[in-house]
Amino acid sequence: MRVTFSQKNFPDSYNQAQKNSILDDISKTRFALENAYAGFDYALDPDLIDCYIYEVNSLMKRYKFLLEQAEKMNLTEKSSI
Repeated sequence: MRVTFSQKNFPDSYNQAQKNSILDDISKTRFALENAYAGFDYALDPDLIDCYIYEVNSLMKRYKFLLEQAEKMNLTEKSSI
């Protein structure tokens, strides 16, 4: 049995929805990152501090990935981020 895949040309509305989704994800990740930094600032327990460090690192990697995706889609700082 042979499986083939084809690339379809999606309408512009799909591309716009994808761009809006990336911009939404960037915004949500930025907000979560700000919250993680705030939690880190007020944490006193060493285990909780470690938790916030891991959370900040995770969110930074996600944020970097989303910015790279936005760059691939030609979304610039001036126009939309």
